Amino acid sequence: MKLAKLAPFAISAAALIPLSAYADDKSDERIKELVYEAILENPQIIMEAVRLLEERQQQDQAAAAATVLKAERDRLEQDPNAIVLANPDGDVTVVEFFDYNCPYCRRVMPQVDALVEQDANVRLVYREWPILGEGSVFAARAALAAREQGKYEEFHVAMMRMQGRAEEASVLRIARDVGLDIDQLRRDMDAPEVDEHIQTSMELTRALGFNGTPSFVIGDALIPGFVEADVLIEQVAAVREAKNQ
Repeated sequence: MKLAKLAPFAISAAALIPLSAYADDKSDERIKELVYEAILENPQIIMEAVRLLEERQQQDQAAAAATVLKAERDRLEQDPNAIVLANPDGDVTVVEFFDYNCPYCRRVMPQVDALVEQDANVRLVYREWPILGEGSVFAARAALAAREQGKYEEFHVAMMRMQGRAEEASVLRIARDVGLDIDQLRRDMDAPEVDEHIQTSMELTRALGFNGTPSFVIGDALIPGFVEADVLIEQVAAVREAKNQ
């Protein structure tokens, strides 16, 4: 029977076996010829092998993520230095990592708002993750410092609705617009709690394998990138259902 007639999975498996495992050089050369002929006749073999490799990688990533989530659950959901909005006593926690200069973070804010409006039992944890330049770092520090004046949420919303990039001048303009004392804000931006929050965000995202903003953690689900409200709502419902089983 020609190798080309074998099932795609069998061919893929054969192609992955090191040729050194066979008896001699002549056998090696013939096997190479057969594999080449098989691929020419059935190019889907390559796609099948790629699919199997991707599935294995996804399984490995899921297992690694589960391990990290188990180890970091408290820091993700209960860090006293994080920002907690919506219902602080909610039964499902949604963690969002974001950057004020990320256009997708700005676009996703209405989706998060829609989730909170529909579900009054959601606990929202915000993590400042400034990765898009010095302006992002300045904005994150200013937002965290605004907590000391009780204006984090107001400042955050104004920043997400701003036009253009977040830079020192634009950040301070918005800070004035929301009534922040700029001298105090500048002092509070250098507080150890600000450094700690940003450092923790960096550590958590590195451990979870996130490489861009926005990124969400809901239960055991890692959701990178922009997401519609319906997806957030469904994931929260799934977490709640799992808890009640």
